[in-house]
Amino acid sequence: MEKVNENELAFRNGASGVKYLFRGPKIDWGVIVLLPGERLGAHYHEQVEETFFLLSGQATLVTGGKAVPLIPGDAVRLEAPEDHDIRNDGGEPARLVFIKSPYLPKDKIDVQ
Repeated sequence: MEKVNENELAFRNGASGVKYLFRGPKIDWGVIVLLPGERLGAHYHEQVEETFFLLSGQATLVTGGKAVPLIPGDAVRLEAPEDHDIRNDGGEPARLVFIKSPYLPKDKIDVQ
């Protein structure tokens, strides 16, 4: 068994960004907080599928050139190599859970 407490871990950008709760051996998963106006950053994975679940706030998933509005309770699964980005166009922080499988930490390709 492995146990972590999310409150004891830091976001990548200080108050926001990605926060991994578990990395491997079979999946990656964690929490993302996007402040108003922030975005995750467009990328895709060659082999990894990624799932997002919006806990609170509003977010827009952009994939394949299409903008998909998300509200709390929405879950989205993206197969490799679907490009994707998430942005917060709302007025409050957007909080999401993400899961990536399989665990391949070097599988992310950033796009412009």
